[in-house]
Amino acid sequence: MPGSYASGVSAVGAPANGPAVPSAPGDSAASGDRRERSTDFAQSLERGLAVIRAFGPDRPRLTLSEVARHTGLTRATARRFLLTLVELGYVSFDGRLFGLRPQVLEIGYSYIAALSTPEVALPYLEDLAARVSASASLTVLDGEDIFCVAHVPAKRMLAVRMPVGTRLPAHAAAMGHVLLAALPAAERRSYHGRASLRRLTPATPATPHELDTILDAAYRNGYALGDPGLEENLHAVAVPVTDGRGSVVAALGVATQGGSPTPDTLRADYLTPLLESAEQIGSQLRRLLTPVMR
Repeated sequence: MPGSYASGVSAVGAPANGPAVPSAPGDSAASGDRRERSTDFAQSLERGLAVIRAFGPDRPRLTLSEVARHTGLTRATARRFLLTLVELGYVSFDGRLFGLRPQVLEIGYSYIAALSTPEVALPYLEDLAARVSASASLTVLDGEDIFCVAHVPAKRMLAVRMPVGTRLPAHAAAMGHVLLAALPAAERRSYHGRASLRRLTPATPATPHELDTILDAAYRNGYALGDPGLEENLHAVAVPVTDGRGSVVAALGVATQGGSPTPDTLRADYLTPLLESAEQIGSQLRRLLTPVMR
């Protein structure tokens, strides 16, 4: 069943002997810094990240003075950020030494998942396409679109082709429906507020109510059918792919052209192989990401 998106995880650390983190504007150590900054630049965020990057393989635990020295921040500023990170659970403190806690891994988790998913999935897409004689694709949600990160066309003349890098409107495609169905309620409302729900064919959902009816069904069923809403005579089935925490990170789909298959035919021909392939990809992601999550 679809779930919410992961908030992300990966270790953050500067090389032990790498360059010092640039001084934050406004601190005494940064008096000579004349870099141009956007009016939207958040200095507080820069300083907080600098404090996290002060730790590394050869600097797992640091005193306040050491953090201030490595970041170029004043002791008072470094202390404020360290104690804030302690309260948020990202940093530990024993009364003298500070150190990163495992929760800091959440910061880059989605990035790691995004990098690994296509490589992990490709062999299973190849097997799926051969097994069902249909093109197989893996997509992720990017704004209002789905973005293809892996694709294997069927080995026949009229195979559906979706090259890596292809973008399609999420509201019109079965894989988009799987991904949108996984969004938390607040994120789905935000999507409705900014998305252009253009009617591409008579079957395209073009209002939030029409789209929600499809998304609710996809959430209940754990799969979505399409894609006459994207292109007439295009038929697809899509299922979610989950990561090591049960969150939906991608959509796996198969597509064919021509004919007039019924929903029952699409389910009978494609759903079981799709679900099995999605589970295999998810199992590989769990094995890959489990060490990062510990």
